[in-house]
Amino acid sequence: MARRFLLAAVLLAACGPSGADPAGARQVPRHAYARSALFAGGCFWSAERDMEAVPGVIAAESGFAGGRVANPTYEQVVRGGTGHLEAVQVTYDPARITYRDLARRFLRTIDPTDGGGQFCDRGESYRTAIFALDPAQRRDAGAARAEANRILRGRVVTPVLGPARFYPAEAYHQDYARRNPGHYRRYRTGCGKDARLRAVWGRAAAAH
Repeated sequence: MARRFLLAAVLLAACGPSGADPAGARQVPRHAYARSALFAGGCFWSAERDMEAVPGVIAAESGFAGGRVANPTYEQVVRGGTGHLEAVQVTYDPARITYRDLARRFLRTIDPTDGGGQFCDRGESYRTAIFALDPAQRRDAGAARAEANRILRGRVVTPVLGPARFYPAEAYHQDYARRNPGHYRRYRTGCGKDARLRAVWGRAAAAH
């Protein structure tokens, strides 16, 4: 009985289809002054929500990056073999937050010491990464990673990678936490994300 309950809890917590109504997903706003960043932080529901809570971020869009398959579906990515990671494309205002600070904040929304996924979401597609879109981003992302590695005593495994094409996920994944707050809260609590962030980062954890 206990084993069946645990399995049910894990399935409830998993980042994936829940039968939610896809209606209501909003379009990502575009601004002439805005810049883009690309991060893989495990389940993109959480990555999107956490990055949009950062002052200076205009929007975050869920999708996939880093793989070999064009226009992948969610089912293809989580099944494995595409090489894609769940990712968020972040639109931010560089007058309000620098890219280096954005990368620093991103690292505090994940467990960068975990190379096998994030929290209860395990496997290739849930690994973390920073995709640097140009040489300046690579320099600043490298500095943010080095700082995190010092704080976490050499245990950071999240890589800084080169630019990758971003493919938006299906509409029902966009703004998932906002449109499905009850299910998202159960997922986040069941996954133990905030507890793990506090264990890794202490007071520096970006738990929203």
